[in-house]
Amino acid sequence: MKFVYDFHEGNKDLKDLLGGKGANLAEMTNLGLPVPAGFTITTEACQQYLQKGTHVEGLASEIDEHLASLEQAMGRRLGDPSDPLLVSVRSGAKFSMPGMMETVLNVGLNDESVAGLSRQAGGNDRFAWDSYRRLIQMFGKTVCDVPGEEFEQALHDAKQSKGVKDDVQLDAEDLRGLVTAYKKVFVKHTGHEFPQDPREQLDQAIKAVFRSWNADRAVLYRRQERIPADLGTAVNVVAMVFGNLGSDSGTGVAFTRDPASGEQGIYGDYLANAQGEDVVAGIRNTLSLTELERLDKKSYDELLQIMATLEGHYRDLCDIEFTIERGKLWMLQTRVGKRTAAAAFTIAAQLVDEGVIDLDEALTRVSGAQLAQLMFPRFDLSGDPSSITRGIGASPGAAYGEVVFTAQRAVELAGEGKQVILVRRETNPDDLPGMIAAQGILTSRGGKTSHAAVVARGMGKTCVCGADEIEVGPSSFTVGSTVVNEGDVVSIDGTTGRVYLGEVPVRPSEVVQYFEGDLDPAQANDPLVAAVHRIITHADEKRRLKVRTNADTAADAARARRFGAQGIGLCRTEHMFLGDRRELVERLILARTDRERDDALAALQPLQRADFLELFREMNGLPVTVRLIDPPLHEFLPSLEELAVRVAVQHEHGQHVEHDEQLLAAVRRMHEQNPMLGLRGVRLGLVIPGLFAMQVRAIAEAAVALAAEGGTPRPEIMVPLVGAVQELETVRAEAERIIAATVADSGVEILIGTMIEVPRAALTAGQIAEAAEFFSFGTNDLTQMGWGFSRDDVEGAFFWRYLELGIFGISPFESIDTDGVGRLVKIAAEEGRAARPGLKLGVCGEHGGDPDSVHFFHQVGLDYVSCSPFRVPIARLEAGRAAVTSEGSDHR
Repeated sequence: MKFVYDFHEGNKDLKDLLGGKGANLAEMTNLGLPVPAGFTITTEACQQYLQKGTHVEGLASEIDEHLASLEQAMGRRLGDPSDPLLVSVRSGAKFSMPGMMETVLNVGLNDESVAGLSRQAGGNDRFAWDSYRRLIQMFGKTVCDVPGEEFEQALHDAKQSKGVKDDVQLDAEDLRGLVTAYKKVFVKHTGHEFPQDPREQLDQAIKAVFRSWNADRAVLYRRQERIPADLGTAVNVVAMVFGNLGSDSGTGVAFTRDPASGEQGIYGDYLANAQGEDVVAGIRNTLSLTELERLDKKSYDELLQIMATLEGHYRDLCDIEFTIERGKLWMLQTRVGKRTAAAAFTIAAQLVDEGVIDLDEALTRVSGAQLAQLMFPRFDLSGDPSSITRGIGASPGAAYGEVVFTAQRAVELAGEGKQVILVRRETNPDDLPGMIAAQGILTSRGGKTSHAAVVARGMGKTCVCGADEIEVGPSSFTVGSTVVNEGDVVSIDGTTGRVYLGEVPVRPSEVVQYFEGDLDPAQANDPLVAAVHRIITHADEKRRLKVRTNADTAADAARARRFGAQGIGLCRTEHMFLGDRRELVERLILARTDRERDDALAALQPLQRADFLELFREMNGLPVTVRLIDPPLHEFLPSLEELAVRVAVQHEHGQHVEHDEQLLAAVRRMHEQNPMLGLRGVRLGLVIPGLFAMQVRAIAEAAVALAAEGGTPRPEIMVPLVGAVQELETVRAEAERIIAATVADSGVEILIGTMIEVPRAALTAGQIAEAAEFFSFGTNDLTQMGWGFSRDDVEGAFFWRYLELGIFGISPFESIDTDGVGRLVKIAAEEGRAARPGLKLGVCGEHGGDPDSVHFFHQVGLDYVSCSPFRVPIARLEAGRAAVTSEGSDHR
């Protein structure tokens, strides 16, 4: 097995093996771009190292061979005291994980070669000692777990002693002293001296990068982004080029389009006399990339030409890292850049207009999760609130919350259900838990390419960076004379970069207004709205899956139809019995004679008929699936404990309230230890005579009434919680008699089907299909019963621990468990259609609006998904993406 590849041996399609960074360095090398020489150690080597914990057979000899080639290419030798080769050791996984794993720069420096590095740099002692102190700091923190704060404190002390603010103001002697201080910190925490053998430095740095794959922050980020845990990281060993050699050197990050908005132009950050980590860390505020034209026009022009080459080659927004060493431009990395949701849609539409991609590929460049972000509200600035400061809008959105200053505090308050804004000078990878917990991130340093900006964009979090008027302290920040303490509320606008005191009101997003058909002419021409319209229209043309909605009221149905719903996949009739009607249900439960029960049902029927008529009108011409009453009746009654106490108190006072005593007797009679597995669904309809019949009659009468108005009702009756075909046959026989007597010659047709939510129903679907004209998978209950989880209890009880341990990548109630619950769906779909070829199949659990789940339902061959009104556009988009993706798979 080959573990090491020179850059000229790879290409961009080898990301599984070489990681994203290594594959793209290889691709740029093969394009003839100026890339420093180097080699990549594969993800397979990482996997073996992590499995064995120590030695990877044959790896050392391969590194020797490729290091020799690197030394020959550069004309320098690692460890040569007079003319040293220095290398960087960088992580690079298949999927971008910005800042989550480790990097060590300047590997190869020691007490002797620091003088040789100075000679290389034309006698620049300051540069040499700055490079050495950076190596000790990075190596100590990354390889040996030395607390980074102690290095930072030593640097702070050196600047304070000198009376300066920035590290660039420290001279060679200052930095020589800082190296001595850093070495003492290193010995204090490791018990041994900083290693002087360059090859030992290299080997230890490589192993540290391997280990960083399983660092807490990397694991947390992978869970957040749903990146598989078994991929491992590649390691890139690259000859060092230096941006900190003086004013004719520097480092920067560039984007071929604006990653926040998608607009075309020149975007990026540049720092003169700096190394790349200074830009990403955000410890110094950067210059706009356009300033490079003034400082070094030759490098600027070459960079723009390379940016155009890379965007044309990758056919997408590219994120580029570069260094200028004494006027020579070097490319250190490129990748398809992370972008905001707005930029994703805008860029996809732009590239279609430019003829770079077609609409099918544009569909694959966006996602339902991004569309959901665009549907969140925006700040309503009509009241002209005054901002206290302004930074760089690094990741759009409108976020408000209580100010916190540590990641730990953000996690604590978010766990209490509070909204928080994490405020930092600059973020680092250790802040990731707090960034996930926060509604938004505000930093006083850094730009659009800082750690905070890149990670926030990847997560869809609102972020404002580089608000340099802010002075951030341990428990407050100040802007001029304004002091904002921890716990105070601020609002941040990730588009404009403005920061407001207090909670700013919000307004609907333009994208929601577009779906609602409520845009004014000016908004209708907005590039983002136009892009969303174009892409979702194409998704509708491509998708096979229809999209319905879960709706119980006419208002929800009307909104869902505006959002593009093609019917109702789930009307929960039990929701119609809440509020003022609860008393009628109580009468039904307390009925002691057939007459009392029939009277209660007779009072409910006209109310139900009116409910259904409203829904049928709103969905005229589209199918409406009405689920017969499902939940356990205890939900309509007082709790046993409260009622028992009330009756006991009455007895103490010599009172006997007949109604309460009858109610208590009924509640005791019906009390169940596990109501969700008790008297509910079809069982309820079979135990309480006339209950389902009343609902069926109301449905049929409402359909006939709409037909008489000239409408086209398409009702479907769904029997819940069926586990055996005999249950469905019994209900169906009664329903068919009622329907036949009610619809007569009206032309109304009513389908009868069932909800597949009990594992036994899925496993006997062939039998059940003989009595059902459609199946709708209730994946919420199917997940609950398949896993043996109570969905009302487990989320807070132990799911957090399962996610933490990696047992779950995501909650199975959020995204369908394809291996277990999904297999039940697949079995039921196949066996149901084998028994009844025309069987209609849908899903109406919450998974119907989950992007990943929609792709699974497409693959299984369902006819439709159903979801809440707000998620209808998301399901439409993902259904289109699923169709395009499967077409591409078929073609391959």
